[in-house]
Order: sequence, then structure tokens, then C-alpha cells
Amino acid sequence: MELIKVALSALFSAIALFIIAKILGHKQMSALDFFDYITGITIGSIAAEMATEIEKPLKPLIAMAIYGVITVLLTTITSKFPKTRKYINGTPTIIMDNGKLYRKNMKKAKIDLSEFMVMCRKEGYFNLNDIQTAIFEYNGQLTVLPKSAKRPLNASDINIETEPEFIFTEIIMEGKLLKENLKRSGLDTTWLQKQLEIQGYKSYKEILLGVVDENNELSVFADG
Repeated sequence: MELIKVALSALFSAIALFIIAKILGHKQMSALDFFDYITGITIGSIAAEMATEIEKPLKPLIAMAIYGVITVLLTTITSKFPKTRKYINGTPTIIMDNGKLYRKNMKKAKIDLSEFMVMCRKEGYFNLNDIQTAIFEYNGQLTVLPKSAKRPLNASDINIETEPEFIFTEIIMEGKLLKENLKRSGLDTTWLQKQLEIQGYKSYKEILLGVVDENNELSVFADG
């Protein structure tokens, strides 16, 4: 009975830590996913307790095992069901696009303007006018798409006008069809199947990653 209480306690504490991490946001997570972050901290703490628990080391050992099982279970779920990733890991948030800053998205990502500007400088962008799109990723990092004229060896140095570029949209992820993204791009499964056949594939299940650009050009990457 006592061991069952320990297992339940570990389970409830995992849920509590997950909720707290969600509330705090992503910015403290570095390159880790949500549950990897909180599980790593917790298992480390339990391991330290276990190292000093001479009389009853079984209790912290069971708690560590519970966290390990939960982590493996969530990894399996997010791998087989990509739609669950936005609930477990979170989703990327557009902070800036085409010269506009999105204050609501900053609040959602739990960052303020000063923190955003620090992140931009870390990425090498001291002038926000050089940025086409800035995305706050679910792992707490900022991804920046510079304006086409402001990239290394930029075209403005040789007086060449360039067309703006946009971010690709993922429509296939690990053999799973992302129907919402496909629909948002104004496309359907009939179009996708035809494009796949042109490129020599029978089904989207053969594709590791499939993306479309602003001109609805499909690029696919199979598992090597």
C-alpha cells in the first residue's frame, strides 16, 4: 500500500510540474522539450535524495521509474500522434512578421519586448528592420528569417532587387498528414496525391517531411 502511495505521489507531482511549466512559459527551457525539461530537473532531485536515502532507497527509485515511464509514454504518443504535440510541447508563436510586432503573441509566449530584442541581438540582428519574420519556438528559442536583402552577401550590395521570401508550411510530418496545414494552404488530398505521384511516391506515409512554399510548390524528404 505504501509503495502505491509513492507511485501516485510521483504521478501527481509530474502533473503538477507540467502545469507549472506551462504557466511559466518556454523561455527557461533552452533547447529541451517541455517534459524533458521538468523531468530532467525532477529526476535529478530524486536521484540526489536517493543517494542520501540509505534506509529506504526503494521509494525514490520507484518515483524515478515512474517519471521515466511517463517520459517514454509521452514521447511515444507525440511520435505516433503529431497533433498531440501542440498540447504537450506547445506550438511555435509568430512574434514579428512583415514589420509588425504581435503583442498578444508575446504575452502568450511569456516574453516582453526587451527580452525579444535581446533574443534578436543574440541571433545577430540589432536592427528589427532587417527581420522579415521572427518565431518563438516551443523549445524557448527564437528563429529569425531575415529580409532577403539582409542576408550574408546580400543582394543590396550589388544593387539587385529581390522578391520577399516566406516560411515553408509543413503538410507531412513523419508519415502523418497535417490536414489543417494542407487546408490552410488552400490545397487538398487530391492535389497532394498527384504531386507525390509526380515525384515517384505512392503515399504520404513514405515521406518523412513534406513542405509547400508560397507558390504551393511541394518539397518532400524521404527517410534516408
